[in-house]
Amino acid sequence: MELLQFTPVPFCGRHDGWSADHQRQFIHKLARGHSVGEAAKSLGHSRQSVYALRRRTGAGQFAEAWDAAQALGRSVAQARRCSVGAALEYGMETVLAPRFYRGRLIGFVQRRDNRAALGMLAELDRQIDDARKLSKLTR
Repeated sequence: MELLQFTPVPFCGRHDGWSADHQRQFIHKLARGHSVGEAAKSLGHSRQSVYALRRRTGAGQFAEAWDAAQALGRSVAQARRCSVGAALEYGMETVLAPRFYRGRLIGFVQRRDNRAALGMLAELDRQIDDARKLSKLTR
């Protein structure tokens, strides 16, 4: 199911109500990683009103799209939390490895942290894949 292809909840036609366009924009904002309150507020609605809309009869597809958008939004937020610059810089740093002789610590040796660098490259690949998924789903 396409993320924005759902049947909107029927509304009574108030000028400040949840129109079909506002419902689609709300789902779009959730998919972009916004919280429910932020997404509702950006459209001029309250958090309580969107939860009331979700509980209305005929809101099944809206609720499914909401859940799918939140799952996608969480992965987007997770990817954003990993700042590429600082984390990649950390991955390229050196670490101090302890040296032991006959069970006693005799000092430290400085080594490159290749494991962290490979982990950061894998994270960059995941972020690119997430960005591609998000761009396909929110078109």
